[in-house]
Amino acid sequence: VQLVESGGGMVQAGGSLRLSCTASGLTIDGYDIGWFRQAPGKGRQEREGVACVTNVDSTTYYGDSVKGRFTISRDNAKNTVYLQMNSLKPEDTAVYYCATVFLCIPSTLVAGTGDYWGQGTQVFVSS
Repeated sequence: VQLVESGGGMVQAGGSLRLSCTASGLTIDGYDIGWFRQAPGKGRQEREGVACVTNVDSTTYYGDSVKGRFTISRDNAKNTVYLQMNSLKPEDTAVYYCATVFLCIPSTLVAGTGDYWGQGTQVFVSS
């Protein structure tokens, strides 16, 4: 089983990027999927939940720091989840990961992460 993120890179503040998370060895339509990020100098335990999309009806939830700027979506036919990031800020600089989650919920974004994580893709936003 693999989750592979792509689409990261370097962009100026105000710019946009679209990240992709493509699964192999599992079918994503059985899972809620989340995007997380780990900022420079922070540890794995400090990963921040960014966005989450449910399996049942593709309901989406977002962290407060990205609401109105980021959009998560899923294409089950392509076994891929996307994260469209607009109006990027220097503080969005991080390694971005996708992962299966136990459940997307509105209060804390996710109720537990699942067994599968990608390797991460680096996003750098210059000022």
